[in-house]
Amino acid sequence: MAALGSPLRTSTLLGGLAFWLLHPLSGLATESLDHRLDRLKGEVAALSQELFELEDAILHPADTRVSIFLSVSRGDAIALDSIELKIDGEPVASHLYTDREYAALNEGGLQRLYVGNVPLGQHQITATMTARTENNRYLRRETQLRFHKRRGDSRVRLLLEAPAPDYEPVLLIQEGR
Repeated sequence: MAALGSPLRTSTLLGGLAFWLLHPLSGLATESLDHRLDRLKGEVAALSQELFELEDAILHPADTRVSIFLSVSRGDAIALDSIELKIDGEPVASHLYTDREYAALNEGGLQRLYVGNVPLGQHQITATMTARTENNRYLRRETQLRFHKRRGDSRVRLLLEAPAPDYEPVLLIQEGR
């Protein structure tokens, strides 16, 4: 051992020997590490989804939950500009629409405007929309719905349509369960 020299030189030689021996196996170690990393990513994604569902159940219990959705009847007579939503006079949601978002709604899309909690009993939903007609005239329409919140999940659908022959926009509110 005296021929090897100092402890520093010995550790350097041993480190080099270990690297030389393990180098051909480094591809296997990396592959195994990549596989483990992918598995961990999958577990994190699953836990994240489970956490989201638990958080939603805690923040919005089904007995007091109200979900409000918006849909548009097909037709190009109007272009939705914005929508404002109030429950019992308190603003709860508003949205300004891009042409792309309105096109998606016009193709049959459904937008979730609001999910929240309201106590059981009587409530009033007020929806106000602004839209542009084909002749670039801006309109503002407001509609209201009184509904009785019962136990369980409640769903409300806002429907924007512009029926022929005058193509005047109408905002309808339909209560569902």
